[in-house]
Amino acid sequence: MNVYLAEFIGTALMILLGNGVVANVVLKGTKGNGGGWMVITTAWALAVFIGVVIAGPSSGAHLNPAVTLGLAIGKGFDWHLVPFYILAQIGGAMLGSFLVWIMYKDYFDATEEQALKAAPFATAPAIRNKMSNLLSEIIGTFVLILVIFHFTDASMGPKESATPIGLGSMGAIPVTFLVWVIGLSLGGTTGYAINPARDLGPRIVHALVPMKGKGGSDWGYAWVPIIGPIIGSILAALLFCALNM
Repeated sequence: MNVYLAEFIGTALMILLGNGVVANVVLKGTKGNGGGWMVITTAWALAVFIGVVIAGPSSGAHLNPAVTLGLAIGKGFDWHLVPFYILAQIGGAMLGSFLVWIMYKDYFDATEEQALKAAPFATAPAIRNKMSNLLSEIIGTFVLILVIFHFTDASMGPKESATPIGLGSMGAIPVTFLVWVIGLSLGGTTGYAINPARDLGPRIVHALVPMKGKGGSDWGYAWVPIIGPIIGSILAALLFCALNM
């Protein structure tokens, strides 16, 4: 499979299942309504598992611009591939989010609270303090990228190896546990985007779909789950490089 198509499909499936569980838990009238944080974090971890299984053999399963950027800085991933990986990830996230809206449309319509309508699309902080929220995203992503560095093989490359560098080279099971523990331990402050595409793509979809009574897409906050993961990724990559000079 083409590496960009793999990133697109892998990210789309990850978002379909990850944002899907949020919809199932928070929207009025669903079978899973009120399932809670354990249900959300567990399903999100398994959603990443599915994305890695699909995209890993072809693209390395980055599924996240922060992963792509970090691997380019710290592991020698080809820089000329970076913008196209990121575009594929954002596009896949948009498709996955759109499918969540289609599937749960009746339940979005039945839900009155605008914050709950927005939750299956994009992250929002439990307590709105943008500097604190930014720090949460930086720390969560720092942990994600640093652990990925210590599980991936620096000799792997996108063209030279049958197993391209990325989450796929960790194996689907380890990355599942990594994402799960980040959600359980660090995710309660902001909803742990730790992935700019995961937040930006669905937020765009939320702004575009004709949802009854949806309210705004909170663009004043949108920079936090974009900039925070980028900073966290860069810091993890620089530390890894410093430790391995």
